[in-house]
Amino acid sequence: MEATESDPKEALRSAIRIMKESGGHAVKMEGGREVKDSIKRILNAGIPVMGHLGLTPQSIYKFGTYTVRAKEDEEAQQLKDDALMLERAGCFAIVLEKIPAKLAEEVAQSVSIPVIGIGAGNGVDGQVLVTHDMIGMTHEFNPRFLRRYMNLYEEMTSAFHQYGKDVKSGDFPNDSEQY
Repeated sequence: MEATESDPKEALRSAIRIMKESGGHAVKMEGGREVKDSIKRILNAGIPVMGHLGLTPQSIYKFGTYTVRAKEDEEAQQLKDDALMLERAGCFAIVLEKIPAKLAEEVAQSVSIPVIGIGAGNGVDGQVLVTHDMIGMTHEFNPRFLRRYMNLYEEMTSAFHQYGKDVKSGDFPNDSEQY
């Protein structure tokens, strides 16, 4: 589950609530040095934390766009520094999202905790692909890293249209579908 607050006290309250209400086993915190104190407070309370760097969807309004992150040297160095800081702070893993593959590989080699990529190349320890995207429930979202293994959107759309047609024609429910 995700905790997003940079205020350490509020972040801890949110993390505790997430754990209690969701049955989760950890929280994911987006950001680096700006959430360091929140991460430490959550970890000190015994809640495992996974870090998340690069494109951080929960903070999209800060950047205003879904473009690739850390293409420039300064931002890339900050991301590397933040990854090391997350490891030192006690995070059990890091998600790297939508960053150059070479940078992701460098980060993965520089830390001893698992690095999971989403749009970060194959030089990391593992991959994540959002289920709705992978099975094609979405159709307008088309980042380069997305590989669709099904086209469920077309199948669902066809099914919805057929259902509406059957209801309007009186074919649904038919005699065998009634009590």
